[in-house]
Amino acid sequence: MTTKEVLSKYWKKNLVFTPTPFHKLENISLNLDCNLYCKRDDLTGFAFGGNKVRKMEYLIAEAIAKQADTIVTVGAYQSNFCRVTAAAAAFAGLDVHLVLGGKKGPQPTGNYLLINRLGAHIHKVKSDEWDDWENKRIFLAEDLRKQGRNVYEMPIGGSVPLGALGYVAAFYELLDDFKNFDISPSHIIFASSSGGTHAGLLVGKWLSGWDGQIVGIGAAKTGGKLAVEVGALAKETAALFNGSFTRDDIIVDDNYVGKAYGIPTKECERAIDYFANKEGVFLDRVYSGKAAAGIMDYLQSKKISKKEAVVFIHTGGNVELFS
Repeated sequence: MTTKEVLSKYWKKNLVFTPTPFHKLENISLNLDCNLYCKRDDLTGFAFGGNKVRKMEYLIAEAIAKQADTIVTVGAYQSNFCRVTAAAAAFAGLDVHLVLGGKKGPQPTGNYLLINRLGAHIHKVKSDEWDDWENKRIFLAEDLRKQGRNVYEMPIGGSVPLGALGYVAAFYELLDDFKNFDISPSHIIFASSSGGTHAGLLVGKWLSGWDGQIVGIGAAKTGGKLAVEVGALAKETAALFNGSFTRDDIIVDDNYVGKAYGIPTKECERAIDYFANKEGVFLDRVYSGKAAAGIMDYLQSKKISKKEAVVFIHTGGNVELFS
């Protein structure tokens, strides 16, 4: 059975405007003497876009198929996934409860403002630990079920095999982009945090036999912990295609996280300004800005040859700039 046939077994709710744009970052390439291309998944279209929409197509479809009336998920106050989940639930006519943790400002801004606009029920957790957020989600879902609700739960980032399918499909979209631009990239680089995007791309690489490197620039956890989680999710996702997956191919670079998840670094801020000034492309301070900082360092320090074509997946999150 082909990859396309396997993917067709899983119904999805069409939310993404595909294919998303793919183009060479001409000014940056000229300035850094490199060949840098960008996959614009900040322009997936639905609810201010981003990579989470690709995952949501499969997740919200399963919720509808299971006749859920309530969605429960979890994230930070500026969570892109919670914003997309709230929008998808509203679109599908479902109730949505969001467990939000970490710190928030005195006024709703950015994603938190949009989440409120979408009518989500907010449950706050006074902790910075993701495990505390997830535990609250589990207890909340159980309580809602006791109230007679048919609950569909989504873990942080939608990082389950079904959600990862969004980036298995996206990988094949990338292969079409490479063919259309007549390039053979050596690296695909992006921000990695909850692991769903990363796992999906790895499975797409494995299925297609593509021989380049997929590099996740860590935006939250230590590289070792994230690599284990990505490996486990990739293995589960590969099983949907009756295959197996080994961890040998997982690359997580946590050198650009900084002090902690969600805290910008000087290098991140410089990358955001650089991409805006050179290309008119906006990045966020949590994910894409840190990934771009990593790419610039790779090129300037010659970790990657400047002659090689390199692809940066812009995973979105630009709403965070207004937080």
